[in-house]
Amino acid sequence: MHSLTPEFLASLRYDGLQIATMRALGEHRGKQQLYFSQSPEVLSDLRQIAVMESTESSNRLEGVVVPKDRLKSLVTKNASPQNRSEQEVAGYRDTLALIHESARNMPFSEGVVRQLHTMLCRYMPQPGGRWKATDNDIVEKHPDGTVRVRFRPVPAHRTPMAMADLVSRYQAANDQHLADPLVLIPLSVLDFLCIHPFPDGNGRAARLVTLLLLHQSDYAVGRYISLERIFEESKERYYETLEASSQGWHEGRHDVRPWMDYFWGALLRAYREFEERVGTIERGRGAKGDRVRADVLKRTLPFSISDVEQACPGISRDTVRLVLRAMKAEGLIAPTGKGRGAKWIRVLEETT
Repeated sequence: MHSLTPEFLASLRYDGLQIATMRALGEHRGKQQLYFSQSPEVLSDLRQIAVMESTESSNRLEGVVVPKDRLKSLVTKNASPQNRSEQEVAGYRDTLALIHESARNMPFSEGVVRQLHTMLCRYMPQPGGRWKATDNDIVEKHPDGTVRVRFRPVPAHRTPMAMADLVSRYQAANDQHLADPLVLIPLSVLDFLCIHPFPDGNGRAARLVTLLLLHQSDYAVGRYISLERIFEESKERYYETLEASSQGWHEGRHDVRPWMDYFWGALLRAYREFEERVGTIERGRGAKGDRVRADVLKRTLPFSISDVEQACPGISRDTVRLVLRAMKAEGLIAPTGKGRGAKWIRVLEETT
């Protein structure tokens, strides 16, 4: 489609910051193998946390929310889905597992995209994997009931041709090295969302395609750090940059820089968090991470990040946040709100 033609790719220009960002991401990719070979136990812990966070955040971005205890049971396959929200969560869990296990054997194609959507909808009453039969505008609903059309995707009758065009142009651009994968991947995701090929689940499918393409280009951080959580934590920018970069897309006059800059920033944050987390957990039992955990575990009243910082001098706020996030994923603590005034509380296990 419009972002992957040789002419469009040749017209792209990168400033010094963008070039430095791409170089930094390449360096992180080069270093990741060192962590993979040295820390198998740590990576196993991170994988479990990432699957939980990815499943929760990608669905929550679409307004699908499941209680924490049910989410954990669903992700660990200790429970069967009981309603629509849980069906969507279970489908995402399964599709995520397929990508993590088999991405190398799933070349980006129309068939693979439809397979991912079929699995995404496997617990739903309506089967997935079928291109949309009716047009589907991307709309923004306001509290007063008014609706704004953010974008008009490709019409339904042109969707099969548009998807065939997208995957063939991606493969050609990749094979001919017309641009770095760090350029081709976010552009492919943008085009996918501008096509909006399915009647439902396009946002979640796009995030799964993102992970698939990153895996295949050896940017494997999404296996250990949830990119979906990072997207959710910056969801205003996520949606703003997608909308900004889709303006003029049908005519090929769109500016892809807002979305590419956001995408690279999210990926860079994931890599930095990965390296920090591996270091924190490796050092953790008996070093900084252990000090934070010990302080948190003895607290009985709600506490803030600042409270933990004061009790653990010499430990950075980033490290405190990482340990708190890991403890949240383990079900040991829970946030009581959002923003600067947010507090955390211990989650006491119920005895039965």
